[in-house]
Amino acid sequence: MHMGNRLAAVDLGSNSFRLEIGRVEHGTFQRTEYLKETVRQGGGLDENRNLTPQAMQSGWDCLARFGERLAGFKPGEVRAVATQTLREARNRDAFLQRANAILGFPINVISGREEARLIYQGVAQMLPQSDDRRLVIDIGGRSTELILGKGTTPLVMESFRVGSIAWSNRYFPDGQFTKKSFAIAEIAAKAVLDEALDAYHPSLWDTAYGSAGTVGAIADVLVAAGWPAGVVTQDGLDWLLDKLLAAQGADRLKIAGMREDRKAIIGGGVSIMRAVFSLLGIQTLAQAAGGLRHGLICDLLGADNHEDDLRVKTVRRLASKFGVDTTHGERVGRVAIQLFGQLVGTNGSVPSGNNGRLFRKLAWAAQLHEIGSHISHSDYHKHGAYILDNADAMGFSLSEMHRLSLLVLGHRGKLRKLEPAFDEPDLVPQLMALRLAVHLSHARRDPDLVGMSLTRLDTQGKAMQLRCRAGWADAFPQSAYLLREEAQAWQKTPWSLEILEC
Repeated sequence: MHMGNRLAAVDLGSNSFRLEIGRVEHGTFQRTEYLKETVRQGGGLDENRNLTPQAMQSGWDCLARFGERLAGFKPGEVRAVATQTLREARNRDAFLQRANAILGFPINVISGREEARLIYQGVAQMLPQSDDRRLVIDIGGRSTELILGKGTTPLVMESFRVGSIAWSNRYFPDGQFTKKSFAIAEIAAKAVLDEALDAYHPSLWDTAYGSAGTVGAIADVLVAAGWPAGVVTQDGLDWLLDKLLAAQGADRLKIAGMREDRKAIIGGGVSIMRAVFSLLGIQTLAQAAGGLRHGLICDLLGADNHEDDLRVKTVRRLASKFGVDTTHGERVGRVAIQLFGQLVGTNGSVPSGNNGRLFRKLAWAAQLHEIGSHISHSDYHKHGAYILDNADAMGFSLSEMHRLSLLVLGHRGKLRKLEPAFDEPDLVPQLMALRLAVHLSHARRDPDLVGMSLTRLDTQGKAMQLRCRAGWADAFPQSAYLLREEAQAWQKTPWSLEILEC
């Protein structure tokens, strides 16, 4: 449980960037400040899926203002995530490198299903306890998340690449509203969402809830026109469509409750909402108070234990799905952890808190290092890296999954393939510990590590030494051979590994 008295969540959405700040009182979060800026970064992807310089600058400017407000917050008090636009952007690393420094806290790009999990978590914690089966819908700027859940537990989660900005740019590029453009936009949205029909069939849920911007924008207009507060109905959507068609264009739209920043993307939002209603047989959608940023706050309140429990479940799920030998994976993990602990000066013990995350991620990489074996034995490390780079893994950000994929890719074979990533902090010590652990465990039984130590020989940490007890090499000649081969592999890199007594 988080023990401080303040928390903050930053949500870098495709349409808006949001900052939620509050205090923890008696174990619950109470908002003290909420900032929202319409950055519309989702409209700043060019034809090559790169963020334009203008889109990057507008994002950095907003984060600078958020960063000033977050001055003095501790790392464990803030969580920041980015969603579909940065999932798509080919140059996201260029944006994030500066964005992290400007905000003062790391920004994690999360997968679509992880976004869906957080949305449901945020919605559920703002609703009264109930045994109802819940459908939660979040129509964002470039993606739409659908979640089925019960209580606080999400059961089915999916993210679809259809959103209000993307649809408005594609089907209403000149801001003109016609029956034909709405019909085409709605059909196109149904085509993307069609696979959701079976998983989210009306027989599988009792109440439908809508979260975030598009739902809120539509609900505001309906309330201003006298419709019931807190819900969006099919009749209300029909009325709103008639109003948009009567206006003929976003620039001529004058309607109570419609914010100026929503006019340019309301066409896309309404067409997607109508597609969801039609496809899933929704008549009434209740407006939910919670959303993604509230889900982030829930994770912060749960702190490391909740987050790591979720990640452990994800690792186990992946191992089971791809038929990994979990006993061997855990064996390699124990050896890697012991060697890594010696290398970083913890004498093989695992520290707690943030310092322990490197150890836990190394253990997860070890548990999954053979995940690609189900596809191919000879190149299983390459297939395993691809699986991890493209898996929807609850609890993990995309960058965290990429780190695991690098370790899996590099646990065997030539090291040259990882040279572009060698500058990543702590990657090389983790990688060396994992490679040595794989070699030492080659017989698929617990290796004899008595008297074995892995240490750094220089202050820069690029020269390592593995020392074995006298007679170890004679007792385990195959292992000794593999270790000598490993030392030769590291000679082709800026790092070196010296083997003594082995």
